[in-house]
Amino acid sequence: MNKKEILIGFVIGLIANITGTLLYIIIFSKLSISETYQAAVREEHVGSLLALGAILNLIAFFAFLKLKRDLRARGVLIATILTALLIMYYKVF
Repeated sequence: MNKKEILIGFVIGLIANITGTLLYIIIFSKLSISETYQAAVREEHVGSLLALGAILNLIAFFAFLKLKRDLRARGVLIATILTALLIMYYKVF
């Protein structure tokens, strides 16, 4: 049962990150989503896009803590750490 709660939090963390990234692109970019992503790859800003998308993870994390769903908050934290590792990969390579 504990693993299921962590997995739910992890999936919600991934969904929040993807949604945050897409919302950032839709709101602040004049290009389409695919054009913005291609420009980010060309200019090596993919890590920055992911970092801005991870802001929604804060909302999910603190919401789960307020609702006393600590294991789900742990899953969101794991998703955020995975995103940070991915950002580090893009920055280094």
